[in-house]
Amino acid sequence: MEISEEVVIVGAGIAGLATALALKRVGIRSMVLERSSELRTTGAAITLYPNAWLALQALGVAHKFTSMYSPLKKGYVINVANGATQEVSYTGINRTGYGPIAVHRRALLETLAGELAPGTIRFSSKLDSIQTVATNDKFSSSIAILSLDDGTVIKAKILIGCDGVHSVVGRWLGLMTPVNSGRSCIRGLAVYPQGHGFKHEFCRFVDQGKKGAYLPLTDKELYWFFTYTSTLKDEKTATDPKLLQKDIMENLANGFPPSFLEVVQHADVATVTWAQLIFRYPWNLIFGHLCKGNITVAGDAMHPMTPELGQGGCSALEDAVVLGRHLAKSLLPNPNGHGQIVAVDAARAIEGYVKERRWRVVGLIIGSYLSGWVQQSGSGFFMKFLRDIIFYKFLFHWVFDAHYDCGKLPNVSLPSQSNGQTKID
Repeated sequence: MEISEEVVIVGAGIAGLATALALKRVGIRSMVLERSSELRTTGAAITLYPNAWLALQALGVAHKFTSMYSPLKKGYVINVANGATQEVSYTGINRTGYGPIAVHRRALLETLAGELAPGTIRFSSKLDSIQTVATNDKFSSSIAILSLDDGTVIKAKILIGCDGVHSVVGRWLGLMTPVNSGRSCIRGLAVYPQGHGFKHEFCRFVDQGKKGAYLPLTDKELYWFFTYTSTLKDEKTATDPKLLQKDIMENLANGFPPSFLEVVQHADVATVTWAQLIFRYPWNLIFGHLCKGNITVAGDAMHPMTPELGQGGCSALEDAVVLGRHLAKSLLPNPNGHGQIVAVDAARAIEGYVKERRWRVVGLIIGSYLSGWVQQSGSGFFMKFLRDIIFYKFLFHWVFDAHYDCGKLPNVSLPSQSNGQTKID
C-alpha cells in the first residue's frame, strides 16, 4: 500500500502530539505514526513550568489543565546530611500567571490527542527506513519516502521525527547516539485513597550522589522521583516495580526523612518506572545536522537531556509551537481549493525553526547536566562554592529561562471553495 501525505510526524509522545496540534491550528494536515497499538500513557507525571504554559496557551489547551491542577507556590530543598533547609518561592515572580504545575502524563497526552482530528494518529506503524527523492513539483523540491514494517510506503512532503531518544529520523540525519549520564531515576505516583494531607508544596531532598522529591498532583496523589548514581546491579531490578520500591526504601534512600519513605511506600506499583538518565552532547547539536531539506526532529529526538531542570517535556512543547510558526509562514493554498495547505518553501521554514531552537536547547542540556552534577556531588567547600556561587548565581539564569516565550501561532483563514485564498495574520 502506498500513501501520500503533506506532513508525517513519527511518534505520538508529547512532542509528536503537540506538533500535530500546532500544525492543525495553522491549517496543516498531518499524519502521526505511532509504533504502539495505542497511546503510550505509561509514566507518572510531568512538571510544567511557565514556559510550557505559554506553549499550551498557544496550542489552545492550557485552560483544560488549570481547571484540574493547582500551581505550586513554594517548596523546600533539604540537605539530607545536615538538615539544612532552603525555601523556594514562586509567588510574585511569574509573569505568565502560572507557577510550576505537576500534571498526570496521561492527562497531557490524552488532552493533546483529543484535539486532533479522528484518524490523525496511525497506530501500530513502525518506521523502518527513510529515503528522499527529488521532484519537479513547484511546491516541494523533494519528498521523503517512508517504509513501514507492515509494507506500507508513505510519501511525505515534510517529515518530523518526534520518535524519542533512539530516533530513527535522528539517526538518518546523522545525530550521534545519546550517552549515559551515569545516573538513573525511579519515578512513581503515591496514592492515598482517603487523602494524603500534604501541603501543596514540593519537597526535594539532596544527598551526595542522590536526590529525591515529592510534590502533590491532587489531594489524593503525589508524584515522586529518586535519582542516584547508577550501578551494574540496577538493570536486574529495573523491570520489577516492587523490587524498585523495596530498593529505595531499604537501600538507596537510606538516611532520607520518613516523609519521603512514606510517600514511596504508598506508590501505586503500576506507575513505578526506572530509566537511565541520558543526554545528547551539546556540541552534536551545535555542529550536527538538525535538519536536511524537508526533514527535521523535535523533542527528545533532537535534544534528550537529564531531568534536573524539568525541561524535557516543556521544551518539546516549545518545539511544537516554534515549528508551527515557521511552517505557517511558508504556506500557500492547495490549487484544488479544498482547504488543504502545501509547503512552498518547507526547507527554508525548517531551517528557521532549527536556527531558533538550536541554542535554546543547547543551554538546557548543559544546564540540566550541570545542575544534576553540582547538586549530587558532595557538600565540601569547593562544591559548595561551585554550586552556590558559580553555577546558581552566574550560570543558572543564562542556561535556564523558565519564562521563555516560544511565541504564538498565527491566525490562519483556510481557503474557501469560492476564492481559494489563504490569509495568515
